[in-house]
Amino acid sequence: MDRVLVGLSGGVDSSVAAASLQHQGYEVIGLTLWLIKGKGQCCSEGMVDAALICEQLSIPHHIVDSRDLFQANIVDYLVSGYESGITPLPCSQCNKLVKFGPMLEYAKQKLECNLIATGHYARVRYDEINQRYQLLRAVDCNKDQSYFLYDLSQEMLAGTLFPLGNKTKEETRKIADEFKLKTANKPESQDLCLIEAYGSMKNFLDQRITQKEGDIVSLDGKVLGKHQGVHHYTVGQRKGLGISATEPLYVIKLDPVMNQVIVANRGNAGSSGCTVNRMNWISITEPSSPIQVEAQIRYRSPAVPVDVIPLNNHCIKLVFHDPQFWITPGQAAVLYDKEIVLGGGIIEK
Repeated sequence: MDRVLVGLSGGVDSSVAAASLQHQGYEVIGLTLWLIKGKGQCCSEGMVDAALICEQLSIPHHIVDSRDLFQANIVDYLVSGYESGITPLPCSQCNKLVKFGPMLEYAKQKLECNLIATGHYARVRYDEINQRYQLLRAVDCNKDQSYFLYDLSQEMLAGTLFPLGNKTKEETRKIADEFKLKTANKPESQDLCLIEAYGSMKNFLDQRITQKEGDIVSLDGKVLGKHQGVHHYTVGQRKGLGISATEPLYVIKLDPVMNQVIVANRGNAGSSGCTVNRMNWISITEPSSPIQVEAQIRYRSPAVPVDVIPLNNHCIKLVFHDPQFWITPGQAAVLYDKEIVLGGGIIEK
């Protein structure tokens, strides 16, 4: 009987992942990571619900204190990013450095177990021709989470199961009802764990970054209004700027040195390209010449045609076939060939 360590957040998805694998004959062990210092749904209510699921399934439940790891790799990373005028994406970094990597190490060293599983909506398959594991989009395109998993390694893909990758959310809920899981009717979380813990990203940041009033300016330097900190804004933002204008204005740049938020109309807000660093080619080897694929630059944005030009030091240049309006430094650009996640990295500029 194969043994698998299942990451349990206390939500319905991870609960169904554990129950499904147990039903398939796996010896399932539950693991919950304690991530946030203080109150928060993901680490208080979630931890209790995860324990209840393990009790219901009669499986062991391990809790690992990962608060210091989360603080160093996610909290500090977020704060330094917002202070420097970018909008960091914590989830992909958390998946690699806090969740999948440490989980797989814990499984192998503590439990003599070579497999982990999560409730993420994504798929993995082995490419026999290239002898490489591939990360694929989930069958349910509305729930697909492959965008946040681009930074995983081949070792992580080889040791990970995604039981929900071939299921829709409706099917997951149905399975939860069939197994009579205690989390079957639990509402779905819509926010980052930090937002759940602090009420909003603004509250989280305001506790760590000093608010400093500055100017909201147009491209020609005209002062249009005031802000209470550049960390409250993100490139591409249109609503909530607190200024009046004859046409919609978008944030196109954050300047923490000058303490300015620069805005422009839609005609000046688009961009035809960007540079991406920290590239991780997850499903293919790094290309040595330009390729044409699709790029997704936000979790909920569509993948669009793009030319990829390899640069040095794990960097690439993306040239979009049509101008894009939400190219945000700090966010991920993830490359796809239809359902295959080729790789991804962090938008630099």
